[in-house]
Amino acid sequence: MESHLHFIERIIEEDLKNGFPVEKIKFRFPPEPNGYLHIGHIKAALLNFELGKKYSAPVYLRFDDTNPIGESRNFIESIKKDILFLGFKWDKESYASDYFQKLYEWAIKLIIENKAYVDDQSQKIIQFQRKNPFEPGIDSHYRNRSIDENLFLFEKMKNGFFKEGSCVLRAKINMSSTNMNMRDPVMYRILQKKHHKTGYQWCIYPTYDWTHGQCDYIEQISHSLCSLEFENRKPLYNWYLHQIYDHEKIIPKQIEFSRLNLSHTITSKRKIQYLIEKKIIQSWDDPRILTISGMRRKGYTSKALKNFIRKVGITKRNNIIDISLLEFWIREDLNKIAPRVMVVFHPIKLIIDNYTVNTTEWIEAENNPEDPSFGKRKIPFSKFLYIEKNDFLEKKRDNFFRLSLGEEVRLKNAYIIKAHSIIKNYKGEIKEIHCTYDPKSKSRNKWGIQEKRKIKSTLHWVSIKHSFPIEINLYNPLFLNRNPNLDFYTCINIQSKDKITGYAEPSLRRAKKGEHFQFQRIGYFYVENSTVDKITFNKTAYIKNKWKKTS
Repeated sequence: MESHLHFIERIIEEDLKNGFPVEKIKFRFPPEPNGYLHIGHIKAALLNFELGKKYSAPVYLRFDDTNPIGESRNFIESIKKDILFLGFKWDKESYASDYFQKLYEWAIKLIIENKAYVDDQSQKIIQFQRKNPFEPGIDSHYRNRSIDENLFLFEKMKNGFFKEGSCVLRAKINMSSTNMNMRDPVMYRILQKKHHKTGYQWCIYPTYDWTHGQCDYIEQISHSLCSLEFENRKPLYNWYLHQIYDHEKIIPKQIEFSRLNLSHTITSKRKIQYLIEKKIIQSWDDPRILTISGMRRKGYTSKALKNFIRKVGITKRNNIIDISLLEFWIREDLNKIAPRVMVVFHPIKLIIDNYTVNTTEWIEAENNPEDPSFGKRKIPFSKFLYIEKNDFLEKKRDNFFRLSLGEEVRLKNAYIIKAHSIIKNYKGEIKEIHCTYDPKSKSRNKWGIQEKRKIKSTLHWVSIKHSFPIEINLYNPLFLNRNPNLDFYTCINIQSKDKITGYAEPSLRRAKKGEHFQFQRIGYFYVENSTVDKITFNKTAYIKNKWKKTS
C-alpha cells in the first residue's frame, strides 16, 4: 500500500482489496443549514470531494435539516455558494427532510420490535437518570410501556396532540452502557415550528443521531466521514443501522478524522451568533471570523485555502494550528497573482527642492516581478510627494535604515534622495520634509544600468497631485488568546478592525470589485467595492506576519 496515502485512503484501499466494489464507493458532505460554513468545513468538504474525484465516485451535498429552529433557505444558499467558490461540484443535492416519512416508518418498526418507547419525562429528568459512565443509569418509569400504547402515543405526537417538551421517543438500548450515547437516546422530539422545506407538515423532528446514519443508508454512502467528536457516537450509528439493515444493501462505514482547530479564532455557530447579536461583528460574513464568506470578503482565495488544508493534512490527532500558517499560504498565492501598486497609509509631505516645480515624469514599473506577463505601468513622479510618516525620523537611531536628516534612501522605481531639513507646525509636529534628489540615480536609466550606490532602504511613495483617496479596512485577529473557545467573550481584541484613508497611485482608479493587489511594502488587499466616487479595500494579509503570539 502506498505510504503517502493518509489513513482514510488506506482504509478505503483495504476495503477495495477485500472485495468492496469500487463502483459502490460514494461520499457525502452534510452541513446543517443553521449558519455559514467556516474553515473547518473546508477540511471536510475537501476530503470528500477529493476522494470522490480520486475514485470517480459521486459526492452528495446533503443538508442535515432536522431542526427547524435556526435553519433557513438563506443559509442553504450561502452554503452552496461557498462550495462552488471552493471549486467543488456535487452530484446530487438532498435533504434529511426528504426522508422524514421513511424515518418515521422505521421508528414505528422499532416500536413494534419493542426497541423504542414514548417517554413523558422532562429533559432534565432524563439527563439525571442517565447518570455517568461510572455508574448505571436509572430506567425511565415509561420504559416498559406496551407496544400498543407506544404506537398510540407516537401517533398522537405526530398529529400534534402534545405540547413541546411534554414527551419524546427514545430508543430502548442499554441504560448501563459505559457509552452514554447508548443509554436510551432520544429519537424524536416535538417542535411546533415551521420547517423551511416541509412547512407545518411535521411537528415531530428526528434527532441528528437517528437521522444521520439512516440517511447515509438510504443514499448508500459507502464511507461516512466525520470529525472525531462523533467517534463515541459510532456504536449508536451502527446500532441504528442494524435495526433497518437489508442484506441487499451496503452498511455505511463511519470514519472519524481530527477537526481543524485554528489559533485566535472560534468556529462555533452558537458563539458566532452571540457575537452578531452583541454587535461585536456585523454578520456571518464579517472578515474577522473564519467563515468561508468572511474569508472571501477578506480576499482569501480558494486555492490558498485548499493548499492550507492539504498542508495541515488528514489525521486523527487534534491540535491547534497557528493562524500564521494560514496567512503564509495566502501570501504564497497572492504573491503570484496580485499586481503591485503604491499606496501611502499615513502621509507626510516630501518636497524635492531641486526638482522642477511643474514637471511630471512618468516612471515605468513592473506590475508583478514574479510574472512578466503582468506587464508594466506608468507611475507619475513630481516635486511634491507623500511618503509614510513612520518612514522618517528626524534623528537617525540604530537599526533605523529609512529616511533621516542627512541620510539617503531610494524612492521605489525612482531616484535616490537625501533629506536636509524639515518644517514643523505650531504643535511641533513635522509638517513637511525637504530633500534633494540625484538625477543620475534613477532605478534603471535608459541603457538599463542599475545605480551601484549602496542604499540600505527603499521607500514607497505617491505623487500628491496625482494620488487619490481610498478607503481601507484593516483587520487583525478578533481574539487575543491563542485558544479563545472557553472564554471567548473575555479576550475580544478591540483593535480587530480599523478604517483608514490611504492615498493611492492613479492606476488604482481602474480597480474592480473582487480584484487583488499588493500594496508595496505593506501587504495584500482586496477590492470589496468600487464605484466612481469611492473604492474600498479590505486587508487580506500583511507582507510579513505582524500578529504577535499571545497566550
